[in-house]
Amino acid sequence: MRKVERRHWHMFFSHGRKTLYQNVEAPQAKFFRPLLKAMLPPDTFKGKVAFITGGGTGLGKAMTTFLSTLGAQCVIASRNTDVLKATAEQISSQTGNEVHAIQCDVRNPEMVHNSVMELIRVAGHPDIVINNAAGNFISPTERLSCNAWKTISDIVLNGTAYVTLEIGKQLIKAQKGAAFLAITTIYAETGSGFVVPSSSSKAGVEAMSKSLAAEWGKYGMRFNVIQPGPIKTKGAFSRLDPTGAFEKDMIDRIPCGRLGTVEELANLAVFLCSDYASWISGAVIRFDGGEEAFISGEFNSLSKVTKEEWDTIEGLIRKTKGS
Repeated sequence: MRKVERRHWHMFFSHGRKTLYQNVEAPQAKFFRPLLKAMLPPDTFKGKVAFITGGGTGLGKAMTTFLSTLGAQCVIASRNTDVLKATAEQISSQTGNEVHAIQCDVRNPEMVHNSVMELIRVAGHPDIVINNAAGNFISPTERLSCNAWKTISDIVLNGTAYVTLEIGKQLIKAQKGAAFLAITTIYAETGSGFVVPSSSSKAGVEAMSKSLAAEWGKYGMRFNVIQPGPIKTKGAFSRLDPTGAFEKDMIDRIPCGRLGTVEELANLAVFLCSDYASWISGAVIRFDGGEEAFISGEFNSLSKVTKEEWDTIEGLIRKTKGS
């Protein structure tokens, strides 16, 4: 059983900094071209503080970059200090806005408490909190040990809870509101084999977010969730899919005909965390190019039937008598 330190299931097949160059998009992808620049006005987050867990790489880095570009003072946290500091320096030099790096293992409540105290000390109480840190690996469930289960649930569910409760209590004490966002996955809603600890924990995160949207609105806090589907990241699938065959199979079940991009995810995230979304709370937004809708429909595989085959099928149906 090989652990993979990545955010979501779409990150399982990453390797180093290699990039796939082949284009396996479906023809309809031309109708769904991604816009990669920040959609909100400059200075949307000027004077705001954002705290992002798992902010050093991948989706967390993209969301931090967009928030910083739009004026936020960002504080990123993760276990890997070297990666975290390099990301903070890179984004800060790119946007001109300060990015702080705080080492934090979200599995450790005491470390979370200390990190939140440092966050408040260096930047102030956060206006935006993004729970993005996660861990996962694929495995037949019968091969899982209790420790394997605990490792994932401690990061995904307990870690999100520790961060949310610690920051929430500090905000209540300071009588200050904030927008919380959790990054889950499409299988949090449906369940999925081979990632059972992750799907169970992510489902818990979604239940917690909706519950707190109901309970803590009175304190000025909003809670929303994004469920990403497969997102194209640097080096995606390059170890297990050097020819692009796996990626093509995946795209075959995405109606929009392509993988998502980190910039698109970041745009959705910063919108949900902005004052433009001040009436959105308790929402769970699927972000997957239509994949879940496609794989959920019992007859959607009929999209592979050709025109000639449909002519034959229609003829047979017309000949059918009775009910």
